[in-house]
Amino acid sequence: MRFSTERPDHDLTYNDVFLIPCRSAVSSRFEVDLSPADPTGGSTPVVAANMTSVTGRRMAETLARRGALAVLPQDLPRSVAAATIERVRSAHPLFETPVVVGPDDTVLSALHLMSKRAHGHVVVVDDAHRVLGVLAEAELNGVERFRSVSAVMSEPAHLISAADLRVGDRDSCRRGFDALTEARVDFAPVVDEVGRLQGALTPTSLLRAAVYRPNVDASGRLRVAAAVGVNGDVAAHAAALVADGASTLVVDTAHGHQEKMLDALRRVSGADLGVPIVAGNVVTADGVRDLLGAGADIVKVGVGPGAMCTTRMMTAVGRPQFSAVAECAAAAAECGGHVWADGGVRFPRDIALALAAGASQVMVGSWFAGTLESPGDLFVDAQGHRYKESYGMASARAVANRTRDESPFDRARKGLFEEGISTGRMPIDPARAGVEDLLDEITAGVRSSCTYAGAADLVQFAQRAVVGVQTAAGYEEGRPVSQGW
Repeated sequence: MRFSTERPDHDLTYNDVFLIPCRSAVSSRFEVDLSPADPTGGSTPVVAANMTSVTGRRMAETLARRGALAVLPQDLPRSVAAATIERVRSAHPLFETPVVVGPDDTVLSALHLMSKRAHGHVVVVDDAHRVLGVLAEAELNGVERFRSVSAVMSEPAHLISAADLRVGDRDSCRRGFDALTEARVDFAPVVDEVGRLQGALTPTSLLRAAVYRPNVDASGRLRVAAAVGVNGDVAAHAAALVADGASTLVVDTAHGHQEKMLDALRRVSGADLGVPIVAGNVVTADGVRDLLGAGADIVKVGVGPGAMCTTRMMTAVGRPQFSAVAECAAAAAECGGHVWADGGVRFPRDIALALAAGASQVMVGSWFAGTLESPGDLFVDAQGHRYKESYGMASARAVANRTRDESPFDRARKGLFEEGISTGRMPIDPARAGVEDLLDEITAGVRSSCTYAGAADLVQFAQRAVVGVQTAAGYEEGRPVSQGW
């Protein structure tokens, strides 16, 4: 990355900068390889943050299926973390996970489950998991809520044979898409040779399967990362998560450039667990060098830019994110490491700028909290708009979750000090209700950014990107006008 003029002598946010188009031989978005250069694998440079309101089983599974990665929060109980990792790893890398009910369940039960998946359907199965029928959310308006689903379900308009589709086979995805389109079907169960449910597909999911490459390990199972804190027996906790199947470890604390982090990192690295180690957060080159020297492969960059974070207003500590990422990425490259840009992204342009600044991947938090796949409960406001709640991981709410095993006095004492919002409303965009909708938007923007820069992959993008500095008026000029003049 280089600046189009002299590098400014002050730090910059994402809003302060823009990318300048260059001569390009890359003629199509689909020519661009978005695979991260770091050792975590995957084909999409997006990571769901280790926030309780963002990442759970559904988020991790869905993102991994589209080549990205999710990090389970550090405050999950050990048994829950193990079960979640196993559920993600056992999910099919091509077929979507269907929402399932039995024939004697009520319409109300089915409606409560439908919001767990963006496809808006429920599959009715018998005790042998054979498909009996399907229910679509749109078909249940006005239906009495306590009727059994067997009384209102429809026979599947189309069934897909699991044997007809293969991961990474674009031709089989095309045939499946054509079959659903010809049958005018927007949802189809996937079954084995005796009619047992194996998954579900929609025309859009088949299109995505032809565009994205799933993030799988050598055995073909979906990858998922997990976070640990810096307190207690960190090495034993990390080893347990890896034994459970975590493919990447994230050693995480708000102030990553401290002795306690360095000690925890040395212990985790010294355990030689055989998976990449991410550590953070920092915002300086010195912080990056120290964490890489203590055993990290990747360093998380960002203090204070997150939507739920109040650190800068409470403490004045932090740094504008674009400059932090650029400086830290340069230092990491000198040491043979990588950085993840963590926080402050609100539009696809921000992710493109972080990658141009040298980040190998970009962490997304609250933006993903407002999707159907996030773990939070779905609420409806007085105007009928759906939303979920998000909260910062240094907020009183998060601290209470992390300290649930401590004494009431210690919990109350720690609750006095918070640096995050405990309740933030994240609206569900009706046009982009699922995280895959956001991922489509993000990757489309980043792919186009690479074509403007003449870059066929992210390494070339970071090398070729030309960055300009703009005023607030310049940023505002680039925003679309949705309501007319």
